[in-house]
Amino acid sequence: MTNDVNQKQTGRREFLKTTSLVAGGLMAAPLISGANYFSGADDVIKIALIGCGGRGTGAATQALSTKQNVQLVAMADAFKDRLDNSYNNIIEALEDKKSRVQVKEENKFTGFDAYKHAIALADVVILATPPGFRPIHFEEAINQNKHVFMEKPVATDPAGIQRVLAAAEKAKAQKRNVVVGLQRRYQTSYRELMKRVQDGAIGDITSAQAWWNNDGVWVHPRQAGWTEMEYQMRNWYYFVWLCGDHITEQHIHNLDVINWAKNAYPVRAQGMGGREVRVGKDYGEIFDHHFVEFHYADGTILNSQCRHQKGTMSKVDELLIGTKGKVFCDAANITDNKGKLIYQFDKTKENQPYQNEHDELFAAIAKGDYKFWDAERGAKSTMTSILGRMATYSGQVVEWDQAINSGINIMPSTFSFDTVPPVKPDANGMYAAAIPGVTKYFV
Repeated sequence: MTNDVNQKQTGRREFLKTTSLVAGGLMAAPLISGANYFSGADDVIKIALIGCGGRGTGAATQALSTKQNVQLVAMADAFKDRLDNSYNNIIEALEDKKSRVQVKEENKFTGFDAYKHAIALADVVILATPPGFRPIHFEEAINQNKHVFMEKPVATDPAGIQRVLAAAEKAKAQKRNVVVGLQRRYQTSYRELMKRVQDGAIGDITSAQAWWNNDGVWVHPRQAGWTEMEYQMRNWYYFVWLCGDHITEQHIHNLDVINWAKNAYPVRAQGMGGREVRVGKDYGEIFDHHFVEFHYADGTILNSQCRHQKGTMSKVDELLIGTKGKVFCDAANITDNKGKLIYQFDKTKENQPYQNEHDELFAAIAKGDYKFWDAERGAKSTMTSILGRMATYSGQVVEWDQAINSGINIMPSTFSFDTVPPVKPDANGMYAAAIPGVTKYFV
Protein backbone atom coordinates (compact mmCIF):
# COMPACT_ATOMS: atom_id res chain seq x y z
CA MET A 1 0.00 0.00 0.00
CA THR A 2 2.85 2.40 -0.62
CA ASN A 3 3.16 5.07 -3.26
CA ASP A 4 6.81 6.03 -3.60
CA VAL A 5 7.18 7.84 -6.92
CA ASN A 6 10.35 9.88 -6.79
CA GLN A 7 9.52 13.10 -4.96
CA LYS A 8 11.77 15.10 -7.30
CA GLN A 9 9.86 14.00 -10.38
CA THR A 10 7.11 16.60 -10.25
CA GLY A 11 6.23 19.94 -8.76
CA ARG A 12 3.92 18.11 -6.37
CA ARG A 13 6.89 16.36 -4.77
CA GLU A 14 9.07 19.46 -4.82
CA PHE A 15 6.41 21.26 -2.83
CA LEU A 16 7.77 19.53 0.27
CA LYS A 17 10.92 21.62 0.05
CA THR A 18 9.66 24.83 -1.55
CA THR A 19 6.33 25.71 0.02
CA SER A 20 6.05 28.42 2.62
CA LEU A 21 3.96 27.07 5.48
CA VAL A 22 1.01 29.08 6.67
CA ALA A 23 0.73 29.29 10.43
CA GLY A 24 -2.54 28.12 11.96
CA GLY A 25 -3.83 28.45 15.53
CA LEU A 26 -3.00 25.51 17.76
CA MET A 27 -5.63 26.10 20.40
CA ALA A 28 -6.83 22.61 21.14
CA ALA A 29 -10.58 23.17 21.19
CA PRO A 30 -12.23 19.79 21.70
CA LEU A 31 -14.01 18.13 18.79
CA ILE A 32 -17.55 16.92 19.33
CA SER A 33 -17.04 13.15 19.24
CA GLY A 34 -18.29 11.46 16.10
CA ALA A 35 -20.04 14.56 14.76
CA ASN A 36 -17.37 15.84 12.30
CA TYR A 37 -18.44 19.34 13.34
CA PHE A 38 -16.01 22.23 13.42
CA SER A 39 -16.77 25.72 14.61
CA GLY A 40 -13.74 27.39 12.99
CA ALA A 41 -10.00 27.34 12.33
CA ASP A 42 -9.13 26.75 15.98
CA ASP A 43 -10.93 23.41 16.27
CA VAL A 44 -8.61 20.44 15.80
CA ILE A 45 -9.26 18.59 12.54
CA LYS A 46 -7.68 15.17 12.86
CA ILE A 47 -6.27 13.48 9.76
CA ALA A 48 -5.10 9.97 9.00
CA LEU A 49 -2.63 9.16 6.22
CA ILE A 50 -3.25 5.90 4.36
CA GLY A 51 -0.30 5.17 2.08
CA CYS A 52 3.05 6.58 3.18
CA GLY A 53 5.07 6.90 -0.01
CA GLY A 54 6.16 10.15 -1.65
CA ARG A 55 2.66 11.21 -2.67
CA GLY A 56 1.14 10.44 0.70
CA THR A 57 3.95 12.28 2.47
CA GLY A 58 3.41 15.30 0.24
CA ALA A 59 -0.36 15.29 0.67
CA ALA A 60 -0.12 15.04 4.46
CA THR A 61 2.38 17.90 4.57
CA GLN A 62 0.10 20.02 2.43
CA ALA A 63 -2.89 19.26 4.66
CA LEU A 64 -0.85 20.20 7.71
CA SER A 65 0.15 23.46 6.01
CA THR A 66 -3.38 24.87 5.73
CA LYS A 67 -4.72 27.72 7.87
CA GLN A 68 -6.90 25.35 9.84
CA ASN A 69 -5.73 23.55 12.98
CA VAL A 70 -5.01 20.24 11.28
CA GLN A 71 -3.23 17.49 13.19
CA LEU A 72 -1.91 14.19 11.86
CA VAL A 73 -2.99 11.54 14.38
CA ALA A 74 -2.66 8.21 12.54
CA MET A 75 -0.70 6.63 9.71
CA ALA A 76 -1.07 3.35 7.84
CA ASP A 77 1.00 1.51 5.25
CA ALA A 78 1.70 -2.07 4.24
CA PHE A 79 5.39 -1.51 4.99
CA LYS A 80 6.88 -0.22 8.21
CA ASP A 81 9.95 1.24 6.52
CA ARG A 82 7.77 3.37 4.29
CA LEU A 83 5.71 4.59 7.23
CA ASP A 84 8.80 5.46 9.27
CA ASN A 85 10.41 7.32 6.36
CA SER A 86 7.20 9.23 5.74
CA TYR A 87 6.87 10.23 9.38
CA ASN A 88 10.44 11.56 9.44
CA ASN A 89 10.00 13.40 6.13
CA ILE A 90 6.81 15.08 7.29
CA ILE A 91 8.52 16.25 10.49
CA GLU A 92 11.43 17.61 8.46
CA ALA A 93 9.19 19.36 5.91
CA LEU A 94 7.09 21.07 8.55
CA GLU A 95 10.08 22.71 10.24
CA ASP A 96 8.61 24.86 13.04
CA LYS A 97 5.13 23.29 12.72
CA LYS A 98 6.19 19.89 14.02
CA SER A 99 3.64 20.11 16.83
CA ARG A 100 0.96 19.39 14.24
CA VAL A 101 2.27 15.83 13.98
CA GLN A 102 0.63 13.99 16.87
CA VAL A 103 1.03 10.35 15.84
CA LYS A 104 1.56 8.07 18.81
CA GLU A 105 3.53 4.89 18.20
CA GLU A 106 0.41 2.81 18.78
CA ASN A 107 -1.31 4.78 16.01
CA LYS A 108 1.22 3.80 13.37
CA PHE A 109 -0.44 0.83 11.70
CA THR A 110 1.11 -1.59 9.20
CA GLY A 111 -0.27 -4.43 7.11
CA PHE A 112 -3.16 -4.87 4.72
CA ASP A 113 -5.82 -4.08 7.34
CA ALA A 114 -3.96 -1.08 8.75
CA TYR A 115 -6.19 1.42 6.95
CA LYS A 116 -9.26 0.47 8.96
CA HIS A 117 -7.61 1.30 12.28
CA ALA A 118 -6.16 4.61 11.08
CA ILE A 119 -9.41 5.78 9.49
CA ALA A 120 -11.26 5.24 12.77
CA LEU A 121 -9.10 7.84 14.54
CA ALA A 122 -9.57 10.71 12.08
CA ASP A 123 -12.05 13.27 10.81
CA VAL A 124 -10.40 13.50 7.39
CA VAL A 125 -8.64 10.66 5.57
CA ILE A 126 -5.86 11.01 2.99
CA LEU A 127 -5.81 8.05 0.60
CA ALA A 128 -2.51 7.77 -1.28
CA THR A 129 -1.82 4.06 -1.72
CA PRO A 130 -1.34 2.44 -5.13
CA PRO A 131 -4.58 3.03 -7.05
CA GLY A 132 -5.80 -0.56 -7.01
CA PHE A 133 -6.59 -0.20 -3.31
CA ARG A 134 -8.44 3.09 -3.69
CA PRO A 135 -11.99 1.69 -4.03
CA ILE A 136 -11.56 -0.47 -0.93
CA HIS A 137 -10.16 2.35 1.17
CA PHE A 138 -12.57 5.01 -0.09
CA GLU A 139 -15.52 2.75 0.61
CA GLU A 140 -14.28 2.17 4.16
CA ALA A 141 -13.68 5.89 4.78
CA ILE A 142 -17.21 6.77 3.67
CA ASN A 143 -18.67 3.88 5.66
CA GLN A 144 -16.92 5.41 8.68
CA ASN A 145 -18.42 8.82 7.74
CA LYS A 146 -15.15 10.66 7.05
CA HIS A 147 -14.19 13.52 4.74
CA VAL A 148 -11.66 12.36 2.13
CA PHE A 149 -8.76 13.55 0.06
CA MET A 150 -7.80 10.78 -2.35
CA GLU A 151 -5.18 10.69 -5.01
CA LYS A 152 -5.93 9.92 -8.62
CA PRO A 153 -6.62 7.54 -10.21
CA VAL A 154 -9.39 6.10 -8.08
CA ALA A 155 -9.44 2.53 -9.42
CA THR A 156 -7.79 0.20 -11.92
CA ASP A 157 -10.77 -1.74 -13.26
CA PRO A 158 -14.48 -1.25 -14.03
CA ALA A 159 -15.59 -3.09 -10.88
CA GLY A 160 -13.53 -0.67 -8.81
CA ILE A 161 -15.09 2.29 -10.62
CA GLN A 162 -18.55 1.04 -9.68
CA ARG A 163 -17.51 0.74 -6.02
CA VAL A 164 -16.24 4.32 -6.04
CA LEU A 165 -19.39 5.62 -7.71
CA ALA A 166 -21.57 3.87 -5.13
CA ALA A 167 -19.48 5.26 -2.26
CA ALA A 168 -19.60 8.71 -3.87
CA GLU A 169 -23.40 8.69 -3.72
CA LYS A 170 -23.23 7.72 -0.07
CA ALA A 171 -20.73 10.54 0.59
CA LYS A 172 -23.18 13.03 -0.92
CA ALA A 173 -26.00 11.74 1.25
CA GLN A 174 -23.79 12.03 4.33
CA LYS A 175 -22.52 15.48 3.27
CA ARG A 176 -18.91 14.37 3.30
CA ASN A 177 -16.44 16.45 1.26
CA VAL A 178 -14.31 14.48 -1.19
CA VAL A 179 -11.41 16.00 -3.14
CA VAL A 180 -9.55 13.96 -5.78
CA GLY A 181 -5.96 14.87 -6.64
CA LEU A 182 -6.65 16.03 -10.20
CA GLN A 183 -4.91 19.25 -9.32
CA ARG A 184 -5.48 21.09 -12.58
CA ARG A 185 -9.05 21.64 -11.39
CA TYR A 186 -7.55 23.61 -8.49
CA GLN A 187 -5.06 25.55 -10.62
CA THR A 188 -5.83 29.20 -11.36
CA SER A 189 -4.72 29.19 -15.00
CA TYR A 190 -6.82 26.13 -15.85
CA ARG A 191 -9.83 27.54 -14.05
CA GLU A 192 -9.54 30.78 -16.02
CA LEU A 193 -9.19 28.90 -19.29
CA MET A 194 -12.16 26.64 -18.58
CA LYS A 195 -14.31 29.58 -17.51
CA ARG A 196 -13.73 31.13 -20.93
CA VAL A 197 -14.26 27.85 -22.78
CA GLN A 198 -17.59 27.37 -21.03
CA ASP A 199 -18.52 30.97 -21.83
CA GLY A 200 -18.05 30.20 -25.54
CA ALA A 201 -14.64 31.77 -26.22
CA ILE A 202 -13.71 29.08 -28.77
CA GLY A 203 -17.25 28.14 -29.81
CA ASP A 204 -18.13 24.44 -29.95
CA ILE A 205 -15.22 22.08 -29.27
CA THR A 206 -14.68 19.91 -32.33
CA SER A 207 -11.45 18.11 -31.45
CA ALA A 208 -8.73 17.90 -28.82
CA GLN A 209 -5.26 16.55 -28.21
CA ALA A 210 -3.61 15.46 -24.97
CA TRP A 211 -0.07 14.34 -24.14
CA TRP A 212 1.83 12.78 -21.27
CA ASN A 213 5.18 11.86 -22.77
CA ASN A 214 8.30 11.52 -20.63
CA ASP A 215 11.06 9.13 -19.57
CA GLY A 216 9.15 7.04 -17.03
CA VAL A 217 9.68 6.29 -13.35
CA TRP A 218 11.68 4.30 -10.80
CA VAL A 219 12.44 0.59 -10.47
CA HIS A 220 13.13 -1.26 -7.20
CA PRO A 221 15.27 -4.37 -7.78
CA ARG A 222 13.96 -7.62 -6.33
CA GLN A 223 15.39 -8.39 -2.89
CA ALA A 224 16.04 -11.76 -1.28
CA GLY A 225 13.21 -12.74 1.02
CA TRP A 226 10.50 -10.82 -0.78
CA THR A 227 7.42 -12.78 -1.70
CA GLU A 228 5.97 -12.18 -5.14
CA MET A 229 3.28 -10.04 -3.53
CA GLU A 230 5.84 -7.86 -1.78
CA TYR A 231 7.86 -7.48 -4.97
CA GLN A 232 4.81 -6.33 -6.91
CA MET A 233 3.73 -4.01 -4.10
CA ARG A 234 7.21 -2.44 -3.99
CA ASN A 235 7.10 -2.06 -7.80
CA TRP A 236 3.41 -1.28 -8.03
CA TYR A 237 3.78 1.02 -11.03
CA TYR A 238 4.48 -1.91 -13.38
CA PHE A 239 1.46 -4.08 -12.54
CA VAL A 240 -1.98 -3.29 -13.93
CA TRP A 241 -3.97 -4.44 -10.89
CA LEU A 242 -2.04 -1.99 -8.72
CA CYS A 243 -1.35 0.91 -11.11
CA GLY A 244 -3.69 0.67 -14.06
CA ASP A 245 -0.76 1.29 -16.47
CA HIS A 246 0.68 4.78 -16.97
CA ILE A 247 -2.26 5.78 -19.16
CA THR A 248 -4.31 5.56 -15.97
CA GLU A 249 -1.78 6.58 -13.34
CA GLN A 250 -0.46 9.70 -15.10
CA HIS A 251 -2.30 10.44 -18.34
CA ILE A 252 -5.58 10.67 -16.41
CA HIS A 253 -4.64 14.31 -15.65
CA ASN A 254 -4.78 15.28 -19.32
CA LEU A 255 -7.84 13.19 -20.08
CA ASP A 256 -9.63 14.84 -17.18
CA VAL A 257 -8.90 18.28 -18.60
CA ILE A 258 -10.63 17.37 -21.87
CA ASN A 259 -13.59 15.86 -20.01
CA TRP A 260 -13.79 19.05 -17.95
CA ALA A 261 -13.82 21.22 -21.05
CA LYS A 262 -16.43 19.03 -22.70
CA ASN A 263 -18.44 18.52 -19.51
CA ALA A 264 -18.81 15.00 -20.88
CA TYR A 265 -17.08 11.63 -21.14
CA PRO A 266 -16.22 9.52 -24.20
CA VAL A 267 -18.69 6.98 -25.49
CA ARG A 268 -16.08 4.75 -27.13
CA ALA A 269 -12.36 4.42 -27.82
CA GLN A 270 -9.95 2.67 -30.14
CA GLY A 271 -6.19 2.84 -30.22
CA MET A 272 -2.81 1.20 -30.32
CA GLY A 273 0.05 0.62 -27.92
CA GLY A 274 2.73 -1.79 -26.83
CA ARG A 275 6.17 -2.40 -25.33
CA GLU A 276 9.03 -1.30 -27.55
CA VAL A 277 11.73 -0.02 -25.18
CA ARG A 278 10.71 -0.94 -21.67
CA VAL A 279 10.63 -4.70 -22.16
CA GLY A 280 12.79 -6.32 -19.45
CA LYS A 281 11.64 -8.35 -16.47
CA ASP A 282 11.97 -5.28 -14.22
CA TYR A 283 9.05 -3.62 -16.00
CA GLY A 284 6.22 -5.96 -15.15
CA GLU A 285 3.37 -6.10 -17.65
CA ILE A 286 2.52 -2.50 -18.60
CA PHE A 287 2.99 -0.86 -22.00
CA ASP A 288 5.50 1.91 -22.66
CA HIS A 289 3.26 3.76 -25.14
CA HIS A 290 -0.44 4.29 -25.87
CA PHE A 291 -2.21 6.25 -28.59
CA VAL A 292 -5.99 6.45 -28.23
CA GLU A 293 -8.78 7.97 -30.28
CA PHE A 294 -11.62 8.83 -27.90
CA HIS A 295 -15.05 9.61 -29.36
CA TYR A 296 -17.62 11.80 -27.57
CA ALA A 297 -21.36 11.63 -28.20
CA ASP A 298 -21.42 14.95 -30.10
CA GLY A 299 -18.76 13.80 -32.56
CA THR A 300 -15.76 15.42 -30.87
CA ILE A 301 -12.60 13.32 -31.16
CA LEU A 302 -9.76 13.42 -28.65
CA ASN A 303 -6.42 12.12 -29.87
CA SER A 304 -4.45 11.14 -26.79
CA GLN A 305 -0.90 9.91 -26.42
CA CYS A 306 1.29 8.89 -23.51
CA ARG A 307 4.77 7.42 -23.67
CA HIS A 308 7.54 6.30 -21.33
CA GLN A 309 10.61 6.09 -23.53
CA LYS A 310 13.90 7.74 -22.64
CA GLY A 311 15.38 10.11 -25.19
CA THR A 312 12.09 10.87 -26.91
CA MET A 313 10.10 14.11 -27.05
CA SER A 314 8.86 15.12 -23.61
CA LYS A 315 5.47 16.83 -23.53
CA VAL A 316 2.67 17.09 -20.96
CA ASP A 317 -0.09 19.33 -22.29
CA GLU A 318 -3.60 19.66 -23.71
CA LEU A 319 -5.01 21.41 -26.79
CA LEU A 320 -8.66 22.24 -27.43
CA ILE A 321 -9.86 23.13 -30.92
CA GLY A 322 -13.19 24.87 -31.39
CA THR A 323 -15.23 26.47 -34.13
CA LYS A 324 -13.97 29.92 -33.09
CA GLY A 325 -10.52 29.31 -31.62
CA LYS A 326 -8.01 27.17 -29.77
CA VAL A 327 -6.89 26.72 -26.16
CA PHE A 328 -3.23 25.94 -25.45
CA CYS A 329 -3.39 24.77 -21.85
CA ASP A 330 0.27 24.70 -20.83
CA ALA A 331 0.88 28.11 -22.43
CA ALA A 332 -2.37 29.23 -20.74
CA ASN A 333 -3.66 31.15 -23.73
CA ILE A 334 -6.48 31.25 -26.25
CA THR A 335 -6.24 32.24 -29.90
CA ASP A 336 -8.78 32.64 -32.66
CA ASN A 337 -8.58 30.26 -35.60
CA LYS A 338 -6.24 32.64 -37.44
CA GLY A 339 -3.73 32.52 -34.59
CA LYS A 340 -4.54 35.92 -33.09
CA LEU A 341 -4.13 35.94 -29.30
CA ILE A 342 -7.43 36.69 -27.57
CA TYR A 343 -6.49 35.74 -24.01
CA GLN A 344 -3.27 35.17 -22.09
CA PHE A 345 -3.26 34.18 -18.43
CA ASP A 346 -0.65 36.07 -16.41
CA LYS A 347 1.49 33.22 -15.11
CA THR A 348 2.91 35.40 -12.36
CA LYS A 349 -0.55 34.99 -10.79
CA GLU A 350 -0.43 31.19 -10.89
CA ASN A 351 -1.18 29.42 -7.62
CA GLN A 352 0.23 26.21 -6.15
CA PRO A 353 -2.57 23.79 -7.08
CA TYR A 354 -1.29 20.90 -4.97
CA GLN A 355 -1.59 23.10 -1.90
CA ASN A 356 -4.83 24.70 -3.04
CA GLU A 357 -6.58 21.32 -3.11
CA HIS A 358 -6.06 21.12 0.64
CA ASP A 359 -6.59 24.82 1.34
CA GLU A 360 -10.07 24.70 -0.17
CA LEU A 361 -10.96 21.32 1.31
CA PHE A 362 -10.02 22.14 4.89
CA ALA A 363 -11.52 25.63 4.72
CA ALA A 364 -14.83 24.06 3.67
CA ILE A 365 -14.67 21.44 6.43
CA ALA A 366 -13.93 24.06 9.08
CA LYS A 367 -16.92 26.14 7.95
CA GLY A 368 -19.26 23.18 7.75
CA ASP A 369 -19.60 23.58 3.97
CA TYR A 370 -20.23 20.46 1.92
CA LYS A 371 -19.46 21.30 -1.68
CA PHE A 372 -16.70 19.05 -2.98
CA TRP A 373 -18.04 16.13 -4.98
CA ASP A 374 -14.88 15.18 -6.88
CA ALA A 375 -15.39 11.44 -6.43
CA GLU A 376 -17.87 11.00 -9.28
CA ARG A 377 -15.91 12.98 -11.85
CA GLY A 378 -12.66 11.43 -10.60
CA ALA A 379 -14.18 7.99 -11.14
CA LYS A 380 -15.41 8.83 -14.63
CA SER A 381 -12.10 10.32 -15.72
CA THR A 382 -10.39 7.23 -14.30
CA MET A 383 -12.82 5.14 -16.35
CA THR A 384 -11.86 7.20 -19.41
CA SER A 385 -8.26 6.06 -18.95
CA ILE A 386 -9.32 2.44 -18.34
CA LEU A 387 -11.40 2.59 -21.53
CA GLY A 388 -8.31 3.74 -23.39
CA ARG A 389 -6.21 0.97 -21.86
CA MET A 390 -8.76 -1.67 -22.82
CA ALA A 391 -8.69 -0.33 -26.37
CA THR A 392 -4.89 -0.37 -26.68
CA TYR A 393 -4.51 -3.75 -24.98
CA SER A 394 -7.11 -5.40 -27.22
CA GLY A 395 -6.78 -3.43 -30.44
CA GLN A 396 -10.58 -3.31 -30.60
CA VAL A 397 -13.20 -0.58 -30.41
CA VAL A 398 -14.41 -0.53 -26.80
CA GLU A 399 -17.75 1.02 -25.85
CA TRP A 400 -18.05 3.00 -22.60
CA ASP A 401 -21.36 1.48 -21.50
CA GLN A 402 -20.23 -2.06 -22.12
CA ALA A 403 -16.90 -1.52 -20.37
CA ILE A 404 -18.13 0.32 -17.26
CA ASN A 405 -20.92 -2.21 -16.72
CA SER A 406 -18.77 -5.26 -17.51
CA GLY A 407 -17.95 -6.13 -13.91
CA ILE A 408 -14.33 -6.79 -14.93
CA ASN A 409 -12.33 -7.14 -11.70
CA ILE A 410 -8.55 -7.61 -11.79
CA MET A 411 -7.93 -7.37 -8.03
CA PRO A 412 -7.02 -10.33 -5.78
CA SER A 413 -9.86 -11.74 -3.69
CA THR A 414 -7.72 -11.73 -0.54
CA PHE A 415 -4.69 -9.75 0.60
CA SER A 416 -1.59 -10.97 2.42
CA PHE A 417 2.09 -11.14 1.60
CA ASP A 418 1.61 -14.83 0.83
CA THR A 419 -1.27 -14.16 -1.57
CA VAL A 420 -0.48 -15.08 -5.16
CA PRO A 421 -0.96 -11.87 -7.23
CA PRO A 422 -3.16 -11.86 -10.35
CA VAL A 423 -0.05 -12.05 -12.58
CA LYS A 424 3.04 -14.17 -12.02
CA PRO A 425 6.47 -14.30 -13.70
CA ASP A 426 7.49 -17.19 -15.92
CA ALA A 427 10.62 -19.27 -15.41
CA ASN A 428 12.73 -16.44 -16.84
CA GLY A 429 11.20 -13.82 -14.57
CA MET A 430 9.17 -12.24 -17.38
CA TYR A 431 5.53 -11.21 -17.06
CA ALA A 432 3.02 -11.77 -19.84
CA ALA A 433 1.75 -8.50 -21.31
CA ALA A 434 -1.38 -7.82 -23.31
CA ILE A 435 -1.18 -8.55 -27.04
CA PRO A 436 -3.41 -6.44 -29.33
CA GLY A 437 -5.55 -8.70 -31.47
CA VAL A 438 -5.13 -11.57 -29.01
CA THR A 439 -6.20 -10.00 -25.72
CA LYS A 440 -9.99 -9.87 -25.62
CA TYR A 441 -12.51 -8.40 -23.18
CA PHE A 442 -15.77 -9.11 -24.96
CA VAL A 443 -16.81 -11.85 -27.36
